[in-house]
Amino acid sequence: MNMTQAQEWLRSIPESFCKTALTDIDRTLATIRAEHDVIIPLAIESGSRAWGFPSLDSDYDCRFIFIRPMAQYLSLWPVRDVIEIPLTQELDVNGWDLAKAVRLLLKGNVVVMEWLSSPIIYGMDTTFQTQFMALAHRVCSRPLVARHYLHLGEKQYNRNCNGQGQDMRLKKLFYALRPAIALRWLRLHPAENVVPMHFPSLLRECELEHGTVEIIDDLIRAKAQTRETRLVGMPAVLDQLVAHEFAYAHEAFDHLSPKISAHAMTEADDFFHQQIRSCHR
Repeated sequence: MNMTQAQEWLRSIPESFCKTALTDIDRTLATIRAEHDVIIPLAIESGSRAWGFPSLDSDYDCRFIFIRPMAQYLSLWPVRDVIEIPLTQELDVNGWDLAKAVRLLLKGNVVVMEWLSSPIIYGMDTTFQTQFMALAHRVCSRPLVARHYLHLGEKQYNRNCNGQGQDMRLKKLFYALRPAIALRWLRLHPAENVVPMHFPSLLRECELEHGTVEIIDDLIRAKAQTRETRLVGMPAVLDQLVAHEFAYAHEAFDHLSPKISAHAMTEADDFFHQQIRSCHR
């Protein structure tokens, strides 16, 4: 299959990336294209490397969106909408069918938005990304996006932090902190619905006290110099920040309707049909 709509193919890989891992990822994506007969208009890095707070032993989380042959979308017997490759010690590679990605986007699943804005790109059709991101800005529901971040953050906070004063893995601290900062960003940007993925950039847009930013920056530097299993205590100022943002999000969003509008569904359908037709001309 050939993608006829592509205007430009973009690749953006940091110099610090392990060349062996990059070669393995490229080879895996090529194998997926051949064995599953799919187009992959977007393949990026997700997880801590793309968020901007990797550890020394962080693995590589390659995620991709794929488009199948037209006949499979018309079949009475649909195939699985996920392609997963067995985990290795260093690589975690899996992707979603475009249909699944669009449906989850409308439900406020921030994973899709983050994939579309990842700074680490293994391969991306820029026309596809631009059109998909434009759809996200038009149809994503702020209440649903906020609820997604709130669910992610509270799950980690209640399990690992919650003012208990106990040490936790540094990785888990960020898993609670990042959603809280995303909720703060939404609160400070009431007209926006797509939160920046890169955590250090997100911090700079959240009007935090200088001392608070310094504490977080120190934790990011510490995480970059150690392994995923390092234990730390949650700084009191961050514990208060996280608890405050979660409480505010409940107050701001719990009463708002989570319903997806008919207009949003129509726009999503139109986008999906356009992409499928473009791939199979």
